[in-house]
Amino acid sequence: MARKAVSGAVTWGLFAAWAVHDAEELATMARWARSARPRLQERFPGMPGGIRRRLDLPQRQVNIAIGLMGGVVAAASAAGARSGGRSPFFQTVLVGFGLHGAVHLAQSAACRGYTPGVVTAPLVVIPYTVRAVRHLAAAGVPVRGGRAAVTGLLLFPVAVAGVHGLARRIGRTGPAARPDR
Repeated sequence: MARKAVSGAVTWGLFAAWAVHDAEELATMARWARSARPRLQERFPGMPGGIRRRLDLPQRQVNIAIGLMGGVVAAASAAGARSGGRSPFFQTVLVGFGLHGAVHLAQSAACRGYTPGVVTAPLVVIPYTVRAVRHLAAAGVPVRGGRAAVTGLLLFPVAVAGVHGLARRIGRTGPAARPDR
């Protein structure tokens, strides 16, 4: 059976959908975190101090973290394009991206209001992911399904923590972070 081609709209569409989604986060995350912190501390009094401190997100850190995550998503899209959507890395990031859209909806429900990314989650993230998985299946590409979902769910928080940790470190050492320059 001959392989059907998977279009760039499917593989590079991951990066495009991510860019639209993260543009919302870029525009809202730092400001939202500052304004929501007191409300979240009141609503979730048992919130560990480490998480509370992580709500102090300078715009510079948000910019760097989103840029770093963009590198991961671009690499996954490139792997998907090279492999016709068969790359386990592409499929894991694809499914993880879609599931993270559902996490945005759950966060907003838990916070009882807007959280960064919740507008584009149901309008871009989830529909793109569903459509991409359907296109892969229609092209005869075996989608790793459950394994990709579990891997994506496990690796997503690690990736987010990693890019934010690295962004914090870069943000503290960059020229804009040094008051003497």
